[in-house]
Amino acid sequence: MLKKILLLLLLPIVGFSQNVILSDNAKVSILTCGTAPVSYAMYGHTGIRITDNVNQIDVVYNYGAFDFSTPNFMMKFVKGDLQYFVTSENYYDFEYNYKLDGRSIVAQELNLITAQKQQLFNELNISLTSDERFYTYKFIDKNCTTMIVDKINKILGSEVLKQPKSKQSYREILYPYMSDFYMKFGIQIIFGTKVDQPATRLFLPLEFEKVLETATLNGQKIAQPNIVLNKETITVPFSYMNSIYSLLAAIIILILINKKGIQITYFIFAGLLGLFFSLVGFFSLHEEILWNYNIFLFNPLLLVFAFYYWKKNTSKIILLGQISIAFMLIYLAYIVNKIQLLIVIPIVVLHLFWLVRIVMKYKKIVYK
Repeated sequence: MLKKILLLLLLPIVGFSQNVILSDNAKVSILTCGTAPVSYAMYGHTGIRITDNVNQIDVVYNYGAFDFSTPNFMMKFVKGDLQYFVTSENYYDFEYNYKLDGRSIVAQELNLITAQKQQLFNELNISLTSDERFYTYKFIDKNCTTMIVDKINKILGSEVLKQPKSKQSYREILYPYMSDFYMKFGIQIIFGTKVDQPATRLFLPLEFEKVLETATLNGQKIAQPNIVLNKETITVPFSYMNSIYSLLAAIIILILINKKGIQITYFIFAGLLGLFFSLVGFFSLHEEILWNYNIFLFNPLLLVFAFYYWKKNTSKIILLGQISIAFMLIYLAYIVNKIQLLIVIPIVVLHLFWLVRIVMKYKKIVYK
C-alpha cells in the first residue's frame, strides 16, 4: 500500500498547468499494482493514470510517498505524524519500476465525461503544487487508496465507491495479504481493537479493484473491464524457517531445555513488550495500535514475576503467576473466535505451560 518512492524525490514533479484543457479523447484509469513480500508492498498500491495523446500527456499520480531524509524519521513514523505526499511521474517510468520489482499492473478505465476528467485532472495538479500535497498518513483512513477513492467519489458526486457491507473486520480483510509468517505474527500482536471492527472503509488497492469491477452509477458501470498492463508477479517459495513450523520447533526446544535462565529471559522480553503496548497509546497517533488486548498475552506483570522468580520469592511467584495465568485465560477466551488465533496459540501454550508448571512447583514447596 505504501510505495516508497525515494528516487522520485530526486526527480522534478511532473505537473501541468490548469490551463491545459484535456481533449475528448483523454482517458482516466485506476492502476492497481500487485503485492510483494516486503512490508511497504504487502498490500499493493493504487495510482491514477491520465492519458491524452492530443496534449501528449501520460502521467501517473501517486499518494503515499515519504522522504527518508525527514529529521527524526523513525520517531515520526512510530508516532504517526510523518508527512506523506503526492507525486507524479511519466507512466513508462512508473511501469518500469514495477516491472523491476516483479509486480503486476492492472488498469481500469473510468467512464467519466470530459468535464469530470478535467475536474479530476485539475484537482490532482492542485494537490501537487499546494499545501494539499502533504498529508498525515493513516493506515486505514488515509492512504494511497482512500485518497483516490475520495477523489473519484467527489467527482462522481456520490459515495459510489465504498467497502461492501459485510461482517468482515479490517483484520480479516488484511490477514490473507500477509504472506511472511513472522511479519504476519508481528502485525497481529501490534494491532489493537480498531482492526477488529467491521470494515466500513475501502482502504486496500486490490479490494478497490474488486469494487470497481461491479460498481455502477445510475445503472451504468463506473469502470471498463480490467486490462493487464504487466503480468509479472513475485512467487515466494515456501520456507520452513519462515513458517509456523519453525516457531513450534523453537517452542518445543525451549520446553525441552527447561532452564530457569531461559524462562526468566523470556518473561522479561514478554513483559517489556507488554509495557510497550501499555505506553504506546500515550505517544502514537496510529489508532490501529491503540487499546491492544495483546497486553493480556504479553503482560507487564511478567517483568515483576521474572524478578521474584529469580529471587525465589515463593509467595510472590505464586501470586503473580496465578494473576498472569488468569490474564492468559481471559485473553484466550477473547480471541477464540478471531482469525489470528492459530498464529498466536503457540505462544499462549508456552506461557501457560511455563506459568502453570512454575506455580505448581512452588505450591508444592509451600504445602510440604
